[in-house]
Amino acid sequence: MSEDNILTPHGWIRGRVVHEHGKVVAIEGAPCDPADNDLPYLLPGFIDLHVHGGGGKDIMEGIDAFETITGTHVRFGTTSLLATTMTAPVEEIFRVLGDIGTYSENRPTGTARVLGVHLEGPYINPGKLGAQPNFAHTALMEEVEAYLRLAPIRVITIAPEIAGHDSLIRALSARGVRMQIGHTLGSYEEGVAALAAGATSFTHLYNAMSPLHHREPGIVGAALAHAQYAELIPDLLHVHPGAMRVALRSIPCLYCVTDSTAAAGMPDGEYKLGSHTVTKCLGGVRLADGTLAGSTLTMDQALRNLVKIGLPISEASQRLSQFPADYLGLEERGRLQPGSFADCVRLDRSLHLTDVMVEGEAIVFQNA
Repeated sequence: MSEDNILTPHGWIRGRVVHEHGKVVAIEGAPCDPADNDLPYLLPGFIDLHVHGGGGKDIMEGIDAFETITGTHVRFGTTSLLATTMTAPVEEIFRVLGDIGTYSENRPTGTARVLGVHLEGPYINPGKLGAQPNFAHTALMEEVEAYLRLAPIRVITIAPEIAGHDSLIRALSARGVRMQIGHTLGSYEEGVAALAAGATSFTHLYNAMSPLHHREPGIVGAALAHAQYAELIPDLLHVHPGAMRVALRSIPCLYCVTDSTAAAGMPDGEYKLGSHTVTKCLGGVRLADGTLAGSTLTMDQALRNLVKIGLPISEASQRLSQFPADYLGLEERGRLQPGSFADCVRLDRSLHLTDVMVEGEAIVFQNA
């Protein structure tokens, strides 16, 4: 078997990964510096905690769309993901969560693993919808309890300034749900209070939240000053590279997501995003009024973008694999070491994807 430059938690190894029954059992080889050879890179599979769609399909379409979405993203190196819902009527959220709960129990051949749900809305500020449909409402614990019975909800985006949300943040975070601050007009003080109550991250940092001003630091200021984790969309369209560097210096475990839509992996044209119709053109996805509406980003391009702005490959990989796994408390994903899932991606020296493995299964690309 050919050798690779393998990224492990302890540094680079020139060698090979041995796996059995979907798990890594050994990494054979010796420490190396990839600059001293021309071998490919073998990195942990990418983990995307914010996926709305791909391959022309949207999560809110339900179970018939999921295999297309997970099969699309795996071709770009995403080995596991969170199915991310849109703000919608309660009955629609119930329907799609039931579908995700059923689907996540298995993984069809040739697809990424669905780790659970990122509930992005409806518990957001109607004054900061971004591209979310206007079905926002105040969270009720009995409603969330009903949702939790349907699917493994790992992450909930919430606007902390809305009355009653502080107690919900406290209660749900104590149960292991990651409560993320996002789609919010909250103040710096309200952001800090939410972190104290148990909120653990920020949804697409900078986007759809009160900005940083030197006399009113806003939610962005709370994140930059206090956060351990936050997600960011590194498509070089949602966030300027300079602002990305600020966040990278300020937030130790900043991790990257795609916020991808049905347009990911597809040609320019019109696609669904929840109840919205969006247009993909010029590398982005927008509503009719020009508002950015998710992205067309894939995780392999996210890696290249991070390297382009100056990150070493090892750090870029951390922010696409290890940190999102750590955020969800998944010790067996996001790293290559004995005992971890055999989730990995191979890239050539120009950082273009050549091979993907999910839980020991070598993915056969449709266009191969």
